[in-house]
Amino acid sequence: MLGQLVYDRLEQAAQFSRPGPGVTRLFLSAEHKQVAILIKEWMEQAGLETEMDATGNIVGRDEKARNGAPTLIMGSHQDTVVSGGKYDGMLGVALPITVVGDLYKRKIDLPFGIEIVAFGDEEGTRFQSTLVGSRALAGTFDPAALDAMDDNGVTVRTALQDFGCTPDSIPSLKRSRKNTLGFLEVHIEQGPVLEGRNLPVGIVTALTGIERHRVVIKGKASHAGTTPMDHRQDALLAAADIVHKVNQVCRETEGMVGVVGKLEVSPNAVNVIPDSVDLTIELRAPERAVRVNGRGAILSALGGIAQNRAVAINADQTYEAEGVPCADWMMNGLEAAITQHNIRPLRLFSGAGHDGLAMHDLCDIGMLFVRCKDGLSHHPDEAITAEDADIAAQVLATYLQNLAQFCSKLAG
Repeated sequence: MLGQLVYDRLEQAAQFSRPGPGVTRLFLSAEHKQVAILIKEWMEQAGLETEMDATGNIVGRDEKARNGAPTLIMGSHQDTVVSGGKYDGMLGVALPITVVGDLYKRKIDLPFGIEIVAFGDEEGTRFQSTLVGSRALAGTFDPAALDAMDDNGVTVRTALQDFGCTPDSIPSLKRSRKNTLGFLEVHIEQGPVLEGRNLPVGIVTALTGIERHRVVIKGKASHAGTTPMDHRQDALLAAADIVHKVNQVCRETEGMVGVVGKLEVSPNAVNVIPDSVDLTIELRAPERAVRVNGRGAILSALGGIAQNRAVAINADQTYEAEGVPCADWMMNGLEAAITQHNIRPLRLFSGAGHDGLAMHDLCDIGMLFVRCKDGLSHHPDEAITAEDADIAAQVLATYLQNLAQFCSKLAG
């Protein structure tokens, strides 16, 4: 059963983690280097020629891809959030490698090239920049991202060099639009829809748009016991108002979700009124207009909150990625493959960002979701079954063979 091999490989990869709960494998870390070696071994066993590129991606290509034939790119990311799970990202690396290796073992020839990419950085956990590897392939990488620093003051450029990469070569990684058929990613759903419908897999229709803001609130520290309640300039109370406003706007805006995910309170003492809070706001929606309207409702409320709490509030947008649709021909192909395995095809939207957000600037994208237990992700208890992995592998194999037949008819 291919699913069992995929499952076993994911268990093996999960060993390469920083100590602690779940899996912590940050971009350009020692654990990243360890899992990269393992991924190269899988690719070579599948019959692919491998390399590590200038961004730390591990790339495997078959002979047709190396010789310039029109190529289907598949893959996902190697990195995790802190205390994440075993399957987010890595499922989309291990599964296509396993499927392609099995097709080659069975002497099934595909008339197009295959390239599988294990992207180095999708989560953006270590540095403020994200999608480094996929942006490089799409030709949209911003060199300014090389100056982003981690918590220890190490820049992306320095970390890449220490990892054995050559940052100055990143522009050469851009793939040819003419020679790229599309990008297909297999990924756990990270939500409860498939499990609720008792379905092992689903077809993604679009990837969410995401924006992030940093909000800094400046109040005044004073004694918590001697300062009257109506004389306080409490930055944390203003932060609480903002948290409530984000929640309220997102609940009232159909198609948008949001979170205040990080707060840093100063001086963070038990008997001192907080004089400063640094917080983040993240908003997600597939349609830009929805996100812009929600953003406006939140940011326009900051002035009133500042006045009411006698504090100063400054907000800066730090990140934005537009939502992107999946290609009709890829969705239809996945639906046909799923139907051939007597599974009811379900189309659903992805509320998470993925490498497809960047790859869409290069080519058409498609995405196959796989059911995960309780819809849980970014958590040590993230889980899938070998049986669902096997169904996903069968669907992917059928999709590739159907695409091969279609391409052969076009060529004929």
